[in-house]
Amino acid sequence: MNESLLRELVPAVIGVLVRRGADFASAEDAVQEALIRALDTWPDDPPRDPRAWLVATAWRRFLDAVRSESARRDREDAVEAEPPAAPVSGADDTLRLYFLCAHPTLPSAAAVALTLRAVGGLTTRQIAAAHLVPEATMAQRISRAKAKLAGLPLDRPGDLATVLRVLYLVFNEGYGGEVDLAAEAIRLTRQLAALTDDPEVAGLLALMLLHHARRASRTGPGGRLVPLAEQDRTRWDTALITEGVAVLQGALARDRLGEYQAQAAIAALHADAPTAAETDWPQIVGWYDELLALTDTPVVRLNRAVAVGEADGAHAGLAALAEVPDDVPRRTAALAHLRMRAGDLDEAAELYAAAARAAGSVPERDHLTRQAARLRAATRRREGLSGSS
Repeated sequence: MNESLLRELVPAVIGVLVRRGADFASAEDAVQEALIRALDTWPDDPPRDPRAWLVATAWRRFLDAVRSESARRDREDAVEAEPPAAPVSGADDTLRLYFLCAHPTLPSAAAVALTLRAVGGLTTRQIAAAHLVPEATMAQRISRAKAKLAGLPLDRPGDLATVLRVLYLVFNEGYGGEVDLAAEAIRLTRQLAALTDDPEVAGLLALMLLHHARRASRTGPGGRLVPLAEQDRTRWDTALITEGVAVLQGALARDRLGEYQAQAAIAALHADAPTAAETDWPQIVGWYDELLALTDTPVVRLNRAVAVGEADGAHAGLAALAEVPDDVPRRTAALAHLRMRAGDLDEAAELYAAAARAAGSVPERDHLTRQAARLRAATRRREGLSGSS
């Protein structure tokens, strides 16, 4: 049984239950129970109409819950009828569920978890494992999110920018547990792209595809971080790169540039370079200028400074970096890189060591520590050669 195909039916089924009178939280719980039942029974007895089967089973679960809670008799009578066996179109409800799960009132972590459950069809256990937290903790997070959404109508217009931000957060969560969240984010973004006519959705999909294409080359033995310039480009997924570039070109042709399209264009230029030395850095700087016009953030300025250092030399990069506040994450690492390119190996080594102490992950810390050690060794060799001359 194709579990991914099964999960794709979830938003439409939740939408049907909500339209029949179920509140969002009860509908989502009922559909999760129906999914568990499907995983148990479908391998031996697959239904002719999977969506209708899920609707019928989830509706019965909802009715059972209503009865067990002694709900009012008139509400129970109104929902007693069995659902029809014919497929139910759920495209509109699916899009509305994206908006509801990424509601601005929800914290980012809660919005991510609820999107994975209600739109992605993952179980609480799978989401907890992917985020490396106890199942009970994730269950509480999801319950609180659903409580915040209680009473909000499914028809309320949503904010597409918030939905895209949540999907990008899902993509960047990593690959923990049995669920590949990056692949799941790509699946959900493909689905969203089929429901909307917005070039930024395509831009985000292209960005995900281009980043995902480099996945196999990002780490070495023992989880060692491999920076972009040192990655084995023969391990990049050329099919994903080709698809990502095609999706991006279609979005850019709409002439409605957004930040995800600009980021994808930068990723495409990296993917297009046969070697790191052949990267078109001037064009990348140009796209960072476009990105700055769209979203002038310290992180964008930081990345632009590094690109300027590659395109116009280390001193130009250092001048651009001077405009970035000192407390921006990874600024010290960027400064170390630019100092190294300028030939200040001693200072660069100290900066790499300082960046390692502030690193947000073990692989990043180890990589920065190795950089500091490498530069210190190079300094000693240089001093030894100078002393012997």
